[in-house]
Amino acid sequence: MRNRRTASLVAMGVAATLLPALTPAAASAAAPAFRAAAAADPLKQYTQQKPKWKRCDAQTPANFECATIKVPLDYGRPDGGKLDVAISRTRATSAKDRRGVLLLNPGGPGGIGLDMPLYLASELPDAVKKRYDLIGFDPRGVGQSSPVGCGLNDDDLNWQRPYKAETFDKDVRWARTVAEKCRKRNGAVLPHLSTRNTARDMDVIRAVLGEKKISYLGYSYGTYLGAVYAQLFPKGADRFVLDSAADPERIWRGMIQVWAEGAEPAFTRWTEWTAARNATYELGSTPAEVRAAFWDLVAGANRKPIAFDGLLLSGDDIRSWRAMFFYVSEAAETVVQLRDAAAGRAPAAAPSRSGLPTAPARPSFARAVPADNGDASFWSVVCADTRAWPRDPEQYRRDAIRDKAAYPLYGDFASHIKPCAFWGQGAEPATKVNNTVRALVLQNEWDSQTPLVSGQGMRRAMKGSRMITVLDGVGHGVYGSRSCADKFTTAYLVTGRLPLKDLTCRTPANQRLDGLRLPPSALPGLPALPGLPGLPGRQDRF
Repeated sequence: MRNRRTASLVAMGVAATLLPALTPAAASAAAPAFRAAAAADPLKQYTQQKPKWKRCDAQTPANFECATIKVPLDYGRPDGGKLDVAISRTRATSAKDRRGVLLLNPGGPGGIGLDMPLYLASELPDAVKKRYDLIGFDPRGVGQSSPVGCGLNDDDLNWQRPYKAETFDKDVRWARTVAEKCRKRNGAVLPHLSTRNTARDMDVIRAVLGEKKISYLGYSYGTYLGAVYAQLFPKGADRFVLDSAADPERIWRGMIQVWAEGAEPAFTRWTEWTAARNATYELGSTPAEVRAAFWDLVAGANRKPIAFDGLLLSGDDIRSWRAMFFYVSEAAETVVQLRDAAAGRAPAAAPSRSGLPTAPARPSFARAVPADNGDASFWSVVCADTRAWPRDPEQYRRDAIRDKAAYPLYGDFASHIKPCAFWGQGAEPATKVNNTVRALVLQNEWDSQTPLVSGQGMRRAMKGSRMITVLDGVGHGVYGSRSCADKFTTAYLVTGRLPLKDLTCRTPANQRLDGLRLPPSALPGLPALPGLPGLPGRQDRF
C-alpha cells in the first residue's frame, strides 16, 4: 500500500521522477537517500514564488493588478522546462468580510481569462466581491501564458467541415496539415498542454497566493477544468461553481458530437414556435411545413449559394449555424432573410446587436500573441486531454455518415475528421472525474454549447454537487444573467450552503436574458448573438 506522501506525488505526476525503482540489494543502502528525496518538495521553487504585482495597463483601473509566475512544463520533471502563467486580481472590497480568492475561467479551451476580473466586476453582486479577491489567469499556452501558435492560414482555421464523399480526402489532408503545423512549431510543448496540467497550475497559483483553498467560477470548458482540479486536489477546493457544464465522460469528441444531439430538439422547438407565428414569418403554419421550408432553403443554397451580407452561403454553411435555433426569434428572422435573399429580394436589416453591451478595450499586455493562438490552444488541449480520438480516417467517415442520418442538422459536422486524428498523444490519459467535492452546477435548459444532457453528466460525475436547471433558460452562461439561479449561486458563494437537493426554476419572461450578457470578446467560450452572418468562429467553442 502506498503511503499518503507517495499517493500525493502520484497525483501531481512527479512520483516517477522522485521514486525510482529499487532492486532488493540496493534498497537498504539507498533508504536514507530515498527518504530524503521523498521528503523534499519538488515544487518548492514554484509554490514559494513571490508575485511582482503591478498595474495591468495604464488604461485599466489601478486596482486591477497583474503578475507572471513560472510553472513546470512537465510536472513529472519539475526541474526541466518552464512556462509562464499570467495572473491578475482585484482585491476583495472588504478586508473584514474577505474569505479568500475566487479563480475565474471563461471557457475555451483557449479562452483568455486574464481580464475576467474586469469583466465580471459589473456582473457579480457586492456580497461576492466583498468576500473574494477575483483572480484571473490565462491558462498555459493561451494569451499571456507562453502562448502557442501553429502558423495556421484561413483555410486551416475553418474546421466546420461537413462530410461529403467528394471532399473527404481534402478534409483528411486539412486535419493532418493542422496537426503537422502545430507539431512542427510546438512539438515538445504539445503533450503538456492539457487540462490536468492547467489544474496543477491552478494549485501553484493557490500556493503562490498563500491560500489553503480556492473558490472557483468556471464557465463552459472552465467547468471541466474545475472538475479536474477538484479530482486532483479535493482538499484545495472550497466553493466551486460550474456554469454551463461539459460532461467529463464525453471529453472531447463526444462534447463536439453532443452539439449535434442538442441541436435537433432545439430545431424541433423552433419549428413549433415559428409555425405558431406564421402570420409574422410566413414559413409555414405547421412544424412540418416550417421544417420543409428550411430544408428547401438548404437544398437550394447547395445548388446555388445565396449572396447574403457580403457572403456567398451554401446550404452547408447555413446548417453550420446550428446554434441559432436555440434562439427562436433570431433564427426565424435569419431564415426569412435568407429566403428573401435567395429569391432576389433585398433582406431586411440583420438582427440588432443592441442587446449586447459595448466591449471595453482589452488591456495592452506586453507579450505578443500569435494570431492563431485561440485555435492552436483549442486543438492542443482538445487533442492532448484524451487518447480516445480515433486514428483511422475511415472511422470518421463512417461516423459522419451515421450521424448525418441521425442528426441531419449538424451530425456530419460533429463527427467528421478533426486534427486530433493525427495529433501526438498527450502525456497522460484523460482524467476520470468521480468525486464527492461539494460544487454547484448551473445549466440553462436551452444551451447551444453545452446542452442540458451535458450539464446532467457533470452532475453525475460530481457526486457531492447540486444542480440548478433554469427551465426555458436560453444561452450559454447562467450566473450573472439575472436568472432565477443567481440568488442560489450567490448564497452558496457567500455562505457555503448548497441547496438540499437539485432544483429547477423558471425566470419570468419579462426578466429573462439569453445567457450571460458579457461582450463576446470578454468570454471567448460564449457565443455571439446568433443568426448573424459570418463564418464559423470562436462562438462555436465551449
